Amino acid sequence: MNAKSESVQDNKMGVLPVNKLLVSMALPLIISMLVQAAYNIVDSVFVSMVSEDALTAVSLAFPIQTVMIAVANGTGVGVNSILSKALGEKKHDEASQMANHGIFLAFCSFLAFVLVGAFVSGPFYHSQVSADSEIAIGGIQYMTICCCFSFGLFMQNMLERLLQSTGHTIQTMISQSTGAIINIILDPLLIFGVGIFPELGVAGAAIATVIGQHIAACIAFFMNIKYNTEISLSLRKVFQPKLDIIKRIYVVGLPTIIMQSIGSVTTYGMNLILVSFTTTATTVYGVYYKLQSIFFMPVFGLTSAMVPIIAFNYGAQKRSRMVQTIKLGICYALGFMVLGIVLFQAFPAQLLSIFSASENMLEIGVPALRTISLSYVFAGACIVLGTTFQALGNGVYSMVVSFGRQIVVLLPVAYLLSKVGGLSAIWWAFPIAELMSMALSLYFFLRIYRKVIRNVPDVA
Repeated sequence: MNAKSESVQDNKMGVLPVNKLLVSMALPLIISMLVQAAYNIVDSVFVSMVSEDALTAVSLAFPIQTVMIAVANGTGVGVNSILSKALGEKKHDEASQMANHGIFLAFCSFLAFVLVGAFVSGPFYHSQVSADSEIAIGGIQYMTICCCFSFGLFMQNMLERLLQSTGHTIQTMISQSTGAIINIILDPLLIFGVGIFPELGVAGAAIATVIGQHIAACIAFFMNIKYNTEISLSLRKVFQPKLDIIKRIYVVGLPTIIMQSIGSVTTYGMNLILVSFTTTATTVYGVYYKLQSIFFMPVFGLTSAMVPIIAFNYGAQKRSRMVQTIKLGICYALGFMVLGIVLFQAFPAQLLSIFSASENMLEIGVPALRTISLSYVFAGACIVLGTTFQALGNGVYSMVVSFGRQIVVLLPVAYLLSKVGGLSAIWWAFPIAELMSMALSLYFFLRIYRKVIRNVPDVA
């Protein structure tokens, strides 16, 4: 047996005790996600020091950034799931094919968003605020830079997914954390103009972001070449795409793209509902999303580690390891969510004050944070169950849950509550939508357990 075959057979995802495996793989990702969350918060804190309009400008770009991340993550999930399953089945060549196609699709995604940045930024902002406002001017600059220089975002995401697929999460932590730290360092230098750096305001925040992403992508590429011996990357093969392989990737990944892009539609819709009361309400909504990343990003790090573990053991026919991974994931996710509930209930004013919150912003934001955080009772388990669907190649279930929660329930309920109870009532739409999401997630999980998980044998 050659060295590569031995490395696949002895892959830690199939032999290490599950709790030790999950913690060892998830911890580096959780740390890097926390660094990313810190970057998101620090970035907005610096922007808020410019003005509340500047903070609103950045917040309004969130729907388009969500679509970018959705395309990157969805493609990565498709590659990750199939690649890990192939390794579990000891198909090394197929795993390498998936990796090279992932790089190709990341490049195509970048080209698509260059067009978005060039032609969509203006109309997108003008649909929400007046064309000559400071919010529109700064926001268009911010969004154009982030989209037209998104090569680093897409390549970083894909290259880190390849590392995660083979269990190299420490290397992922290094690339993610380095990019985020560089971003944090550059933010005040480019926003306020320190030393040799020009004062660029909101545009400076965007430039700092894309520089950090490009550096992280370079580090992730180096880590793949040096440490990721279970797959072979080839520039020649990257630009020899095969339609059948792309189709396989998006059968799994497209539901995730749609699911996460739905969040963009939801954010845009919520901004339109909130801005009818005051632009400060949209600022509160944007700030909330920055704050909630402290608790959700670690859960996403946890679930990123779960995908290759579940997919690998599915391919290796080890049911008990799959089930144990799901159970542990739910327990750990609930822990993060409980922490979020406690902090949002006890210290909402202090959290908002980090962003130079005005009295009006505090008056709107304090009840908003307390109300929305009630949805966390269900959110952690929903995320883990959705990840399970994706890892088993059934991302459609996740997509249906997300569509139901955000489009069928959240937006209509928020609109109705805005008409019946005013601004303060809108936030109750979040717990209502999450309750529906929990019910639907449990229904789909029981289906996939009966049809798939229960029928997987337990090979020693």
